Amino acid sequence: MLTLPGSSLGPSDLFCDGLNRRNFLKIGGLALGGLSMPQLLLGQPQSGVTLSHKAIIMIYLPGGPSHQEMFDPKPNAPSEIRGELNPIKTNIPGIEICETFPRLARMMDKVIPIRTIVGSSAGHTGYQCMTGNSHRDPPEGGWPYIGSVLSRLEGPVDPVLPTSLDLTAKTLHGGYYKGRDPGFAGTAHAPLRVADEQTKNNMVLKGVSLNRLRDRQSLLASFDQFRREMDASGVMGQYDESHQQAFNILTSSKLAEAFDLEKEDPALRDRYGRGRAKQIDDASPMHMDQFVLARRLVEAGARCVTLGFGGWDYHDNAMRRARREFPKLDQGVSGLVQDLHDRGLDQDVTVVVWGEFGRTPKINKIGGRDHWPAVSCALLAGGGMRTGQVIGETDGHAAEVKSRPVHFQEVFATLYHNMGISADRLVLNDLSGRPQHLIGNHKPIREII
Repeated sequence: MLTLPGSSLGPSDLFCDGLNRRNFLKIGGLALGGLSMPQLLLGQPQSGVTLSHKAIIMIYLPGGPSHQEMFDPKPNAPSEIRGELNPIKTNIPGIEICETFPRLARMMDKVIPIRTIVGSSAGHTGYQCMTGNSHRDPPEGGWPYIGSVLSRLEGPVDPVLPTSLDLTAKTLHGGYYKGRDPGFAGTAHAPLRVADEQTKNNMVLKGVSLNRLRDRQSLLASFDQFRREMDASGVMGQYDESHQQAFNILTSSKLAEAFDLEKEDPALRDRYGRGRAKQIDDASPMHMDQFVLARRLVEAGARCVTLGFGGWDYHDNAMRRARREFPKLDQGVSGLVQDLHDRGLDQDVTVVVWGEFGRTPKINKIGGRDHWPAVSCALLAGGGMRTGQVIGETDGHAAEVKSRPVHFQEVFATLYHNMGISADRLVLNDLSGRPQHLIGNHKPIREII
């Protein structure tokens, strides 16, 4: 939908800049234009950079997945620590991961498990995974989502395509998905937000002809209220110059074609996995189609695509859940990584898989693992990195870092490095005018770049 702010509502319905979240002019089912799509509004003319097409695909695992049942099994620990699952060998001698990831085990030469992610803010929020920074005491305007930073620094690859897209469902798990806002990068750099379900149908401009969209006169009345409320903010001039970009995207077939999964080889879609995979408690959808869709979007021109997969807050029945649900993640991630290699995109597209924290070393009385912010895991792939190695080691109970801690911001420094963005460019002024270092003093992970 083309979204344009309408009349003001109560304080709880306002963005950080005072614009309301509801009462929009809606066309179709996607948030295109207005305040939800950066590159439509500012984009390339302001970026002043030479376009390249590096990209990031972030697979966010809300709830805090169990690192022990993923990439850091401890077979020699006591039973109440190691759990019921066993490690398996990979195609790299000496590297073992949990049996729940057999496909990734066969392609360990193409990925990098990190076993020692540290610096978690310990909250059930995606803020740190999306921004690299804690949700506590943010600067004026809030830390920006990584896709918003790329939008501001790089602009769009193609003026008819968004710089960043957010495929995560908006309402699932509440705070689990926080951090997908543009923060002090500016509302013009928010990602295109796409609901997980009915994406193809939502691309239809329901009840509005393209001729009407192209007829500026027919839209003036809709823009009048928008102008009145935005004039006082001083940013209206930015939007006036870029309305045509919004129309270009709405009237172009390129984005719609990227969402058309029927164009994919059926055998390839089967390798990725299809449709909605049900979880044991059905708390969160596991939309397998997101993986191939993410590849199609970056291939079409997006710089950053974020998808949310499943719900991993395993306070009970952790082993049963892991046996059933982690193999779905294994299928989707391995399908994506292999496809990127097959298409020659592995040098340009970086994949990161992670959640907000790890799980307790000791299994609780109801068979689950509780929150454990001391250490968690991640998986990296692509981006021209030196794959086929493990970074970091935890102690015998997977409780504390034994060697090579990797901070969230080190991962972000690596992601930005793979995009060709140096640390000195990662300083932006917040809404109070103060310069903010997006990755602190952290450097890219030296072992893999």
